[in-house]
Amino acid sequence: MIIEKKGRVDWVTFNRPDHLNALSQEFVSELHHYFDSLLEDYDTRVVVLKGAGRAFCAGLDMKDPGRGKQTETEFNNGPANKGMMNQRRFSGIVMRMRRCPQPIIGLLHGFAAGGGFSIALGCDVRIAADDLKMNCAFIKIGLSGCEMGASYHLPRLIGTSNAAELLMTGRFVDANRALRIGLVSDVVPVDELIAAGEALVDDMIATAPLALRLTKEAMWANVDAQGLETAIALEDRNQILTSTNGDVTEGIASFLEKRKPVFTN
Repeated sequence: MIIEKKGRVDWVTFNRPDHLNALSQEFVSELHHYFDSLLEDYDTRVVVLKGAGRAFCAGLDMKDPGRGKQTETEFNNGPANKGMMNQRRFSGIVMRMRRCPQPIIGLLHGFAAGGGFSIALGCDVRIAADDLKMNCAFIKIGLSGCEMGASYHLPRLIGTSNAAELLMTGRFVDANRALRIGLVSDVVPVDELIAAGEALVDDMIATAPLALRLTKEAMWANVDAQGLETAIALEDRNQILTSTNGDVTEGIASFLEKRKPVFTN
């Protein structure tokens, strides 16, 4: 995994191109460590995920030599405990993505399959290259199609009928259908994918830092809000917080003076 810092943006490249960026045990550990590090990172404002080579991420690396190794803790536990510990390593990626306060942009090309599909779903915004193919590959190998948050994200993104089709069949979705059903925000030619990501990053970076973090927090919290009153209560709290650090004063002044705002860190 390569992390390139451009100002206050992390451009993260999945760097196992010879394996279509499939998820090895070592790669999973790197992802855990990285997303954990973002929790108290106030310098990084936006994260962009992309894949090296011909794919975003092809899911589980079934040829990974580390798959068969057991730690002493796993060895001393029964099959169910060992299985759950290993399962949580993979599902923990998406939970960490949701917990980190920075918006995550996924630039998707080639294949985003299985675990790679679930990681794509864990991004806050997804932009697709026109060669993208995505699927819930788990059900194709005898597992449940509901893995790594897919059964949570898909019905919320594309409705229950589309979600059921994808989860229950493992069918591939191409870029055009992904756009049509709301799975991605935009589709661009492969050679324009980075530029599309940069344009979205620029618009996010132009916002106030605290406001951006609280917007991600409120949006995902309110996906599961108990009702309108609960959702509005969180929104009201965030508006009061963002109005007390000077950013709103600067935002209004810059608008009236027709210049770019200079927000606080």
